[in-house]
Order: sequence, then C-alpha cells, then structure tokens
Amino acid sequence: MLSPVKAKTPRAGGGAFAIVASRYNSEYVDAMLHAAREELLRAGARVRIVRVPGAFEIAAAAARLAQPKRYAAIICLGVIFQGETSHARHVGWGVTHALAQIQVLNKIPVIHGVFVFEKVKHAKVRCLGKKHNRGTEAAQTALEMARVMKGLRG
Repeated sequence: MLSPVKAKTPRAGGGAFAIVASRYNSEYVDAMLHAAREELLRAGARVRIVRVPGAFEIAAAAARLAQPKRYAAIICLGVIFQGETSHARHVGWGVTHALAQIQVLNKIPVIHGVFVFEKVKHAKVRCLGKKHNRGTEAAQTALEMARVMKGLRG
C-alpha cells in the first residue's frame, strides 16, 4: 500500500542539490522532476538539473556530478517499463548497482528515483499524482540525507 507524501519540507540551508533525469518516458519523469525541483526550491536549495537520454545514462552523469563534492545530494530520476524481454530488469539492476557505488565511493547521498514499472497505471499513481509523487519523496530524502551527512562531518 502506498503511503502519502509527507507535507513537511526540511530547510536546505542554502545548499546545492543536483537532479539527473532521463528524457525517456518524459511524461512520467518530467512530473517527478517538477515535483522534486519545487520541493527543493521550497526548502531554499539551489538546484542544478542535468538531462540524459535514458535511465542507463543517469549513473554516468551522477558520477561526474559527485566528483567535485559541490552538491549536498544528487537525485536520480527515471522510468523504465518492463516489456517482453528482460532488458528492463537488466537496466534497472545496472542503474541501482551503479548509483549505490557512486554514493559509497564519493560519500555523497545519491537518491534512487529510477523505477521499473510493469503497468502504466502504477507509473501514473507514483509519478503523475500529487499524493504519492516519488519526485517529492526523493527531494525530501535528499534534504534529510544532506542534513544527516552534515551532522556526521564533526
């Protein structure tokens, strides 16, 4: 069962955040991107948006953005639909594995908002709706993790 998005937005403290979003399946990704950006701006964050062709390319852009450590967190957004072959699962697993590596190796939160959906109706609820928008949740997670990481520095 889906949980509604929490209304509480933590303050960003003027921090900079990056969002890497695929252009593929843009109807769904654009809705998450808009929701994530709005949530970050509401929190007072500076936001850089990087668009890439598809979900598989998200990791390369995220890795480059993680290198100079100028961002408090990187949000990665994409939508993959499961088709008749196993290709979607392979792409989803590859992205998941790569984002985890980027996060651990660079010690920067990388928020995983790349979803593999079997049905369009599931994507509509999670990407297009305001009640459960995963873009909003990704931004809230990024803000919270930025705060956690800042607290761990001392």
